[in-house]
Amino acid sequence: MNSVVVFVLAAAVALIGYYVYAKYVDEKIIAADPKKATPAKMYMDGVDFMPTGRHVLFGYQFKSIAALGPVTGPIIALQWGWVPAFIWILAGVFLIGWVQDYVSAVVGLRNDGQSFGALSYKMISPRGRLTLLGFIYFYLILIIAAFSDMVASMMAKIPQVPFSILALMAVGMLAGWMIYKKRIDIIVTTAVMVALALVAIGLGGVIPIAATKLVWVVFALVFSYLGAVLPIWSYTQPINYISFYLVFIGMIGAVLGILVGHPNLSAPAFTTYTIPAGPLWPILFVTIACGAISGWHSLVSSSETARQLENEKDAKYVAGGSMFLEAVLATIALIIAAGAFSTFDAYKTALKGGPATVFAQGMSSLLGYLGIPSEFGTVFAGAMFVILAITVMQLVARFARIATAELAGDAVPTLRNPHVGTIITLLIVFVLVYTNTYTYIWTLFGGSNQLMAALALLIASIWLASLKKPHGWTFYPMIFMLVTTIGALLVTIRTLILNIGKLQAGTMKPATGQSVGLAVGGNGVAAAIAVFLVIAAIVLAYDGLSTYFRVKAGAALGGGPVAKTTPPPATAPPAAPSGDGDADGDGGSGEGGF
Repeated sequence: MNSVVVFVLAAAVALIGYYVYAKYVDEKIIAADPKKATPAKMYMDGVDFMPTGRHVLFGYQFKSIAALGPVTGPIIALQWGWVPAFIWILAGVFLIGWVQDYVSAVVGLRNDGQSFGALSYKMISPRGRLTLLGFIYFYLILIIAAFSDMVASMMAKIPQVPFSILALMAVGMLAGWMIYKKRIDIIVTTAVMVALALVAIGLGGVIPIAATKLVWVVFALVFSYLGAVLPIWSYTQPINYISFYLVFIGMIGAVLGILVGHPNLSAPAFTTYTIPAGPLWPILFVTIACGAISGWHSLVSSSETARQLENEKDAKYVAGGSMFLEAVLATIALIIAAGAFSTFDAYKTALKGGPATVFAQGMSSLLGYLGIPSEFGTVFAGAMFVILAITVMQLVARFARIATAELAGDAVPTLRNPHVGTIITLLIVFVLVYTNTYTYIWTLFGGSNQLMAALALLIASIWLASLKKPHGWTFYPMIFMLVTTIGALLVTIRTLILNIGKLQAGTMKPATGQSVGLAVGGNGVAAAIAVFLVIAAIVLAYDGLSTYFRVKAGAALGGGPVAKTTPPPATAPPAAPSGDGDADGDGGSGEGGF
C-alpha cells in the first residue's frame, strides 16, 4: 500500500467527521449558543478562567492533548500489522475520540467550569467522586513518571536537543507577555516567536548541552512545577501555543515527505492476532489511545479548555477539531513506522531502542525526501518528541496539585497550597523514575487512560439524559470503552502474575540493574493496582449506570450539593499578576477542581 493513499484516507475521514458529524451534533443536539456567557467570561480571574481567542486556544488544546500517545501508540501497535492500527485510529476518532473531547468541554461550559470531581459528586455519588479522584491522582503520577523518563532519555541521547527546549521556555513566556500584557498583534507575536524557536532548534546543533539522564529528569520536573503553579496565561498556555506550531511544522514536513517520496508501507497488513504485548482485542485498543480516543483529553477539555472558551461555538473547533488533527498525527506516526524503513525487520530492529528511536529515524528519513540533511532531521525529530511530552507534563502536574488539594486538602490544609501539593507529587515521581520502579506500573497506563475515557463518557451520558437530549452517541461508545478497558486490565493482571512465576522459576530475567526480588515486587504491586482499577471501574460503573437509568426514567440528578466555593468575581484581563496568582492558595480548585 502506498503511504499517500493511507494519508489521504485519514484526512478524508477527519474532514467528514468534523464538517458533517461534529457539525450536526453541535447545531442539532448541543445547540451551541454564541450569546451565552461562558465561565471564562463570568469568572475571569487571570489564573484558570481566562477568555482566549479560538485560534490561540486551538493551538493550546492540540498541544495539550497531543503528547507522546499519538506517536508511540501507533509505532508499537504496528506489530499487529498496519491495517488493524489504521482502522482503530479512524474508527476511534470518528465514533468516540472527538465525541469525548467535545462533550467534556461542553459539560464544563454548561456547568460553571466545574469538572469531573465536582460533577461526579453531583451526578453520581460522593463515593463516585472519591473513587474518581483517587484514580485520577494515580493516573497523573503515572503519566509524569513515564514522560519524565522518556524526555530525559532523549535529551541525554541527543545533546543537540536541550538548547531548543530551554529556548522554548523563554520564547513561550515572552509570547505570553506580548499577547496579554502588551497586547501585541497575535499574528506578529506568533510569527516572531515561532521563528525564534526554529532558530533555537538550528542552534542546538552547534550548542550541544551534554548532561546525565538524572539531570534532565530534574529539569523536566522543574519545568512541570512552573507549569503547575504559575498563572496559565503567563507560562503553560503560551508555551503550548508556540509548541503547537513547531509540532505542526513537523507534521507538514512529514506530509510533504510522504507526498514527495510516497514510500510504500514495508510492514505487513496483518501479522498475528497475539503479539508479546497481548491479543489484538482488547490490547490494541489501549495501546493506541491518543489519536483514536484518550481519557487524558477529557481532563484537558473539562478542567482547562472549558474555562478558557470565550464562545460556545468555539467548542467544536477547539475540542473537536484538535482531536481530528491528532488522528492525522497518529496516522503520520504509523506511516513513519510502516513506510520510512526499508523492511519490517528494520522497523523491529529500531523498535528495540524504543518508539523514540523509530520516530527519530523515520522522521529524518521522510524529511530527507525534501533534501533536509539527516543531522538536522534527527535533531528536529528529537526536539519534536521532547516537546510532545514535556508540554503535557506541565499540565499533568497542574491537574495533580488540584487533585491533591481535593483529596486531602480538608484533612491537611497545607496541601491546598499549590506549591506544597505540586512538590509532593513531583517528589513521588522522582522516586519512581530514579528507582526505575515506574516501569512496572507503566503497563497499566493504557488501561487506566481508556478507563478515564469511559468515565468521561458516562458523566456526559448522565448529563445529556438529565436534559432529555439524545445520548446514544455518548452512551454506546462508553459501554464499548468500559468493557474493553476492564478486559485489558484483566489481561494485564494475568500477564503480571505469570511474570512473577517466570521470575521465581528463573525463566525470565529482571530488567538490567534490578534484582529478582525487586522485579517480583514490582510486578506484584502492578497487579494489585490493576485489581484496584478493575474494582474502581466496576464501582463507578455501577453507581453511574444506576444514576443514568434513574435520570433516564425521569428522576432528578442527586448526590447532594456540589462542594465548591463561590466563583471569583469577573475582573479585567490580567494586569500584573503577583506571586503564583492564586489568592486562595488552592490552585484554583475552588471552581470545581476535578
